[in-house]
Amino acid sequence: MLRLTELTLPLHHPEEALPAAVCKRLRISPRELVRCVVARRAADARDKTDIRLVYSVDVNVKDEDAVLTRFRKDRNVQRTPNTHYKIVPQTLPGGSPRPVVIGAGPCGLFAGLILAQMGLRPIILDRGKVVRERTKDTWGLWRRSVLNPESNVQFGEGGAGTFSDGKLYSRIKDNRHLDRKVLTEFVKAGAPPEILTEAHPHIGTFRLVTMVESMRETIEGLGGEYRFSTRVDGLDVAADAQGKRKIRGLHLNGGGYLEADHVVLAIGHSARDTFAMLVEAGVHVEAKPFSIGVRIEHPQSWIDKARFGADAGNPILGAAEYHISHHCKNGRTVYSFCMCPGGTVVAATSEEGRVATNGMSQYSRNERNANSGFVVAIDPERDYPGDPLAGIALQRRLESAAFIAGGSDYRAPAQRVGDFLAMQPSTALGSIMPSYRPGVTPTDLTQCLPNFVVEAMREALPVFGRQIPGYDHPDVVMTGVETRTSSPVRFTRGDDFQSLNTAGLFPAGEGAGYAGGILSASVDGIKVAEAVALSLGR
Repeated sequence: MLRLTELTLPLHHPEEALPAAVCKRLRISPRELVRCVVARRAADARDKTDIRLVYSVDVNVKDEDAVLTRFRKDRNVQRTPNTHYKIVPQTLPGGSPRPVVIGAGPCGLFAGLILAQMGLRPIILDRGKVVRERTKDTWGLWRRSVLNPESNVQFGEGGAGTFSDGKLYSRIKDNRHLDRKVLTEFVKAGAPPEILTEAHPHIGTFRLVTMVESMRETIEGLGGEYRFSTRVDGLDVAADAQGKRKIRGLHLNGGGYLEADHVVLAIGHSARDTFAMLVEAGVHVEAKPFSIGVRIEHPQSWIDKARFGADAGNPILGAAEYHISHHCKNGRTVYSFCMCPGGTVVAATSEEGRVATNGMSQYSRNERNANSGFVVAIDPERDYPGDPLAGIALQRRLESAAFIAGGSDYRAPAQRVGDFLAMQPSTALGSIMPSYRPGVTPTDLTQCLPNFVVEAMREALPVFGRQIPGYDHPDVVMTGVETRTSSPVRFTRGDDFQSLNTAGLFPAGEGAGYAGGILSASVDGIKVAEAVALSLGR
């Protein structure tokens, strides 16, 4: 089979145009084309007056060698890559404890799945609840302002990605096609098959819930074991014969103990108490950059028109997205983050007395507003030096200030863009209504953001308004604060994926500083599971 890439057709092309274009591109007759299957489809909307669809197509032709010879210097005509992921069965060495995965988010889920498929029967610990119960607790905050610190948007089966847009693309370089393994497993678990071909696939929250349940059943069916409402409160670490620190077990909440010498640390970016415990236990950690800002909302119809022009609303294109950035005079970078077309802004705190926001969409992406993080990059050396946990302290200060500014009842502070640019508090909202629940309080967002962030945002708004008409409209609403864009720490690991100074501990995923989003975290989970198997001697 051959893969033909960069095949471009008009947005409104008929179905038969694709095989005809394949034949024309390969210079073959229609009878020489045996089969044609779309491997990937993307929309090129750089010219919104002439939107094109860009295809990668897998084709069978009667004489593949002849075609390859004819196009031997053309990188867009190659043999179809083998994207099949091969599981190598393993046997746990006699007397060895079962491998343990801490965290049931995307990274922990795939680490557990691969270990289970290998035959290593992992134990998966999660401080939160099963996804259905967790969903009820999350809605408790959104609808009744009642927070469960152990079961919320951040903690519980599925991780923070469960309450998001469900984006399944990333910028990672993956020569082994591990991302294909992730997408294939998601389809097996109930995701729409379109995620295998769309250039920017997404799933949405409701579908993620059922998929997570299905994958849990698969892992348990292969001998894996889940333990929910189980938080790791301490490490049992001792020196081996060479004097090197090595993990021996885990101290659990309620006084429990679990023997473990191969532990995958997939705790997510908001397990702040666990971060502190790991630092106290001497695990090597360093501060890393992240970003802070707000969620900004626009009518989705504005974004569709700005991106797609007369083709706005076309079902092939769906709800439009955007990715924008600006380098400011004060040296800061402002950019859009985790854009959620046709979605809602959600309460994403995991700690009492604090407000944090995030974005979420369903698969349909049919809510009235689009929302995105409108954030400013910050750096430990410049903004929170000296302590690897100083970034967490900064997050907490801003979230506490947002809680007070919102009314101290989990409502969030919000401000019209017009008032923000005029340097005056908002006393009322305009024509664009915020989607955040349990509600917002019109106020002055500068109460809960550093001055350099406010300065950078004020400079960037009109710049973005020139790129996307209406972006800086006076009635556009900003809701604060967005602080959990990524982990503020990195638990540094070596080439063997183990902690630099604690053998047997495998930092993984977003919380450990090695991923950013569902797909990259899942891929990292696969790599770490492989490293665990290798460490076990197979």
